[in-house]
Amino acid sequence: MTDARLTLGAWGEERATEYLRQQGMKVLERNFTTPVGEIDIIARYKSWLVFIEVKTRRSNAFGTPQEAVGARKQRQIIRTAHWYLQNHKNTRLQPRFDVVAILCQSDDRVQITHISDAFSLSD
Repeated sequence: MTDARLTLGAWGEERATEYLRQQGMKVLERNFTTPVGEIDIIARYKSWLVFIEVKTRRSNAFGTPQEAVGARKQRQIIRTAHWYLQNHKNTRLQPRFDVVAILCQSDDRVQITHISDAFSLSD
């Protein structure tokens, strides 16, 4: 991955974290890495333990950011969430999988799309 893409991704994750906090979520982990994968943000919201994938794009030329979270990526996130839950047994929260799509528009505006419960264990 190029430095420019890494920088864009980190910038997007920062915007997503700010947005999620404004929505009342408590961010527990960022860039949570395990032997089976990585989750961008893990947060608590009411009775939910939310595993959040952040996708940032400069345009929709190759599809929307959220379209980049396909079945393969979803399976990887679910495996990583299972690992997290097995190693944090004290949580009684209901797991949920969200996607936050960040689109950098040409006039320096940012469009944030939060897809709550974007996919589930049965998908």
